[in-house]
Amino acid sequence: MEVGNHTIVTEIIILGLTQDPTLGAIFFVIFLGIYIVTIVGNISIITLIRNCSQLHTPMYLLLSHLAFVDIGFSSSVTPVMLTGFLRHKIVLLVAVCEGQLFSVVMFGTTECFLLAAMAYDRYVAICSPLSYSTRMSPRICILLVGASYLGGFINAWTFTSCVMSLSFCGSNQIDHFFCDFSPLLKLSCSDVSIIQNIPSISSGFVIVSTICIIALSYVYILITILKMRSTEGRHKAFSTCTSHLTAVTLYYGTITFVYVMPKSTYSIYQNKVVSVFYTVVIPMLNPLVYSLRNKDVKEALRKATVSIYS
Repeated sequence: MEVGNHTIVTEIIILGLTQDPTLGAIFFVIFLGIYIVTIVGNISIITLIRNCSQLHTPMYLLLSHLAFVDIGFSSSVTPVMLTGFLRHKIVLLVAVCEGQLFSVVMFGTTECFLLAAMAYDRYVAICSPLSYSTRMSPRICILLVGASYLGGFINAWTFTSCVMSLSFCGSNQIDHFFCDFSPLLKLSCSDVSIIQNIPSISSGFVIVSTICIIALSYVYILITILKMRSTEGRHKAFSTCTSHLTAVTLYYGTITFVYVMPKSTYSIYQNKVVSVFYTVVIPMLNPLVYSLRNKDVKEALRKATVSIYS
């Protein structure tokens, strides 16, 4: 369909990570392996938490939802990426592309809020242990989880509604491996001077507010730990936070690079590499981090393995 001198775009062509057939075959095997580990690892975490009574605590409830979000996050991107390695480019309807953007942003934002909720949980457990059962009651946990998903939905709708308000004409190719916001803006023949700032403000608010919650929680945790007289008590308190701190550092380090730093400070290639890390690699690493660095999870996993083979 043509309007004036422009052809209205109804399909988006995603060029993917590489156009080289050999590299594409190698990447297909690598990322298929990563995706399988992601799905198996996160489903194992969810199943373990559901079936082991010793893990029926607020911290592990939040962790099970983090695992579910990681499955959704990776599944929003990886299958399309894998298809691209085989076909060397992917053609998606604009509506499907918008749906992928919504899914990626929703799961990505929900992860931010869940990590903040987990930081608050550690703060209450270490700084106010006597009131933990009250301040992290089942009702409060459900509210925290529900608010996390609601925040993800609102931010995703902000991104998607901005894209839906645009007209696409001319070129329909994006040099990325999924339908991200910035590449889609470049295809628009609409005025994006205002629209391009709305998602930046929205995602900036999410990142800054959750980082503040996490930072404040750990400031109080650190103060409390330093006041402990027992070295063993300090080590035990800090060991419950190391997995969460590792996950926070990995995730926020990458999304800050993509969504907060000025676009002029990095290339399209760097953007792709970092995007692969936070959409594909981190969802695989989270279950490994929480299983290898968490005594309760390792013990529950050991008991589950023994019960299976006994």
